[in-house]
Amino acid sequence: MNDGDFRMLQNLAGPSGATPPLTLGTYAFLISLLSIFYISNASLILSHYDLGWHLAAGDLIRSEAHVPFQDPWSFTLGTKQWFNLSWLWDVIASVVFKYAGYGGLVGLVVLCGALIVGYLTCACLAAGASALAACIAIFMTCLLYPAYQAAPNIYLAASPNVATMLFSVIFYRECLQSKKLLLLPLLMILWVNLHGGFVLGFMILAVFGGGALLRRDWNRLRTIALAGISCFAATFVNPLGWHIYQGVTETLGHFVQANIGEWLPYSHNIEIPGSIPGMAYILAFVALELRYGASTKIRLESRMLSWVFLVLGLHQFRYMSFFFIFSTIPVALHLDWILPKQLQQRHVQQALMTAAIVGVCVLPLTLLQIAPALALPEMLSEQDAEYLQTRLSHARVLNHWNVGGYLILLTHGSVPLFVDGRAATAYPDELLRDYFRLVRWEIDERTWDEVLEKYHIDAVLWLKGHEQLRQFLVEKRGWKEEHTGLYESVYTRPAMGR
Repeated sequence: MNDGDFRMLQNLAGPSGATPPLTLGTYAFLISLLSIFYISNASLILSHYDLGWHLAAGDLIRSEAHVPFQDPWSFTLGTKQWFNLSWLWDVIASVVFKYAGYGGLVGLVVLCGALIVGYLTCACLAAGASALAACIAIFMTCLLYPAYQAAPNIYLAASPNVATMLFSVIFYRECLQSKKLLLLPLLMILWVNLHGGFVLGFMILAVFGGGALLRRDWNRLRTIALAGISCFAATFVNPLGWHIYQGVTETLGHFVQANIGEWLPYSHNIEIPGSIPGMAYILAFVALELRYGASTKIRLESRMLSWVFLVLGLHQFRYMSFFFIFSTIPVALHLDWILPKQLQQRHVQQALMTAAIVGVCVLPLTLLQIAPALALPEMLSEQDAEYLQTRLSHARVLNHWNVGGYLILLTHGSVPLFVDGRAATAYPDELLRDYFRLVRWEIDERTWDEVLEKYHIDAVLWLKGHEQLRQFLVEKRGWKEEHTGLYESVYTRPAMGR
């Protein structure tokens, strides 16, 4: 079989969803090696600041058999409704954690990562990319889109973000092949209950609908329109009903985004040297598009999604991961202009399969190595939580945002908290504005006095290394540093310290 025959076989196999035997090495290589990479980053997978409250929410929903209307853990919620946009993910994570612990959560994330790899591989091969080009493009993409160098703003982690990453890829793949579009509403029923990012599904459908309109492919346009309308109807199959969109708008465009890393520009999240590969990939994509854009036959929709999310990603970091994913097909097809044409595809597959076998052998060894270290970050330890429950049960604690989720998980509301990562979906705007007035390295004494008095704060749970705050509370206001953990300190009012 020559290269031309092999390419034709790939194209024929793509729309039908069948996998010709000569592509097995491609799938095995990518899934096995990238799974090793994800498992080796298990500590980062568990490092998402919101994991604590997600697990606690899942426990709460399972115990009460309904999704709570208001937050039961804080003393600052007022009359604010809690829009839990990820209730189903919370329940799934809670069940997995109960029966399989942290290893189960990591396994769930790695499984989602493997599915993403599989769908991207299928999409690239169906688009006509050679096995080697697809491997290079997908391997780079799947190393980069999790954004592990920018923890905790990562996108293949134990958080509902992983659901949006997976369903975005599935929607993308099914829109490319167009034969299963009417199955997307069934997937939307899951997506809308797993994460508020379900609105990206409509953006993907809109881009493919625009492509059909430009080509005047009226049959495809009608099918996409019907799928879009059905997906919209499917979004109302959730405990919040139409209020699901109110919950989404509480997040998108809210002033709190200016204080959260993933909503800030890409430049704000650059870590040197960790971000160098990602920046190199972006430059390579732009260079390949400028050099081979006119000569490479790439679906307009793939190119449009790549450029749109590149611009969005530069504006807000959270979208850069989607750029990496959607640019996979263009990059793979461009690489085929550069790679040697005389390579025998059967030999390439044999080499990939050999590497995959090695990867499968290394996988259990990697699991054994990381298993003993699987745990939540020690930002708030069990000892810290025990102290808080013993000494400050039902006190009004002003906590740092980053430990709010862990405080919920470890105390389950026995120590009411001030704020956490649910932000505008659970807390009133006034409270959030007051909190972000405090988050400065230099202490504004008047602001701190106002907030401490306004909310009748009994204790402050804050970063251990914030020396200016310690000097203000202890030396100037007579508070006592009652407890010091690895990362957090607890300060109490004079009356409580006695």
